[in-house]
Amino acid sequence: MTPIIETSSVTMQINGATLVNGIDLSVKRGEMVAIVGPNGAGKSTLLRLLSGDLQPTRGSVKLKQADLRSYSSAELATHRATLSQHVSVTFPFTVEEIVRMGAGDMSIAAAQPLVEAAMDEVAMGPLRHRQLPTLSGGEQQRAHFARVLVQLARGEAFHGPGLLLLDEPTSSLDLRHQIQMVEIAGRRARNGTAVIAILHDLNLAARFATRIIVIHRGVIVANGTPEKTITNDMIRKVFEVDVIVRYHGDGSPVVLPQAMRSIDPNSAARPAP
Repeated sequence: MTPIIETSSVTMQINGATLVNGIDLSVKRGEMVAIVGPNGAGKSTLLRLLSGDLQPTRGSVKLKQADLRSYSSAELATHRATLSQHVSVTFPFTVEEIVRMGAGDMSIAAAQPLVEAAMDEVAMGPLRHRQLPTLSGGEQQRAHFARVLVQLARGEAFHGPGLLLLDEPTSSLDLRHQIQMVEIAGRRARNGTAVIAILHDLNLAARFATRIIVIHRGVIVANGTPEKTITNDMIRKVFEVDVIVRYHGDGSPVVLPQAMRSIDPNSAARPAP
């Protein structure tokens, strides 16, 4: 199957620092991929390279077999939708107005069914008339997610399955809405969308992603199913934490943190008693 998005030896350097180094990545339609790794590993930089917000120092990024740089901003918006980690809105737009922005230049009448469906899916319909700055951080995140879902739906109506990029989408959400968000993303993947999400919760990633990519110091150190990537050894090496990994009945791993391991390179990591 042809990849929706693929990179070849992508490298990003800023002010002499290498943030992403020689990454090769391919994601096909219908995949739900979680990117995990410690703070500063290069996860958000990689996602911005995949979205076209950053241009790589070296290497290439292709979206639907075309160089990402060949798309105009308007064209790109119809093939991929991105939920950024931080979205600041200070103007008194209502939730409904924010969500409708995802429809671009569609008429209000044509866009409204998409807007209604997205607000219902993220349970923001009752707050449609609230001004965004008056909402909690989690409610604002859900409103922006609905906007991104409208953008995705609009593009896929014309071009078929696209790319959904999510940068720490659950960071402001309570447990219920974390699960709701990844389940919504999973439904999009099952309908053919390629979904790539940065997640810090390894258990959430292991439960809902079909593939997990582990990034450490700007390079991919593991890439495979949750069962193959979420291991004691990987977590000790990458996150410097001692854990116990158990397994659900379906085989998906569950991480039980025990203790931080010593960061002294001369000391051996010992499991907590």
